[in-house]
Amino acid sequence: MLRVDPKINAIGLVLLTLIVGSLASSNTGTDSWYQGLVKSDLNPPGYVFGIVWPILYLLMGITIWRTYNTIKNLFYVQLFFNAIWSWLFFSFHLPLISLFDIWLLIFINIKILLILLKQDKFAAFLYAPYIVWLFFASYLNLFIVINN
Repeated sequence: MLRVDPKINAIGLVLLTLIVGSLASSNTGTDSWYQGLVKSDLNPPGYVFGIVWPILYLLMGITIWRTYNTIKNLFYVQLFFNAIWSWLFFSFHLPLISLFDIWLLIFINIKILLILLKQDKFAAFLYAPYIVWLFFASYLNLFIVINN
């Protein structure tokens, strides 16, 4: 039986998460619910998300490749919550629940970052933009919760 390296499986899950999350948010330009929300002036145009997320997933993929044995369990948990955020927000129209989801993501990913800082500072450097983006996304999500 052919055995696949667990790191390759992890990279596959990163790609799957990108695809699954993208499916839920692919129609934001025509979604009347989303278009009708009061959004922050800092809310970027939709194409920015299409540029930023693939870069962040690439950085996540490199990070998990470098540090698989150390962060795999927490990483898989955060991938799950990452994937469901888009579904909670865009498909099920649950901005408050999605806000709790993103706060949980921030908590888990700060924990991952602290582990990375001890093991592989370069991996931590690559992973940090994801956490910064999560804080920004949390702000955007919170703004929608408060103003709608």
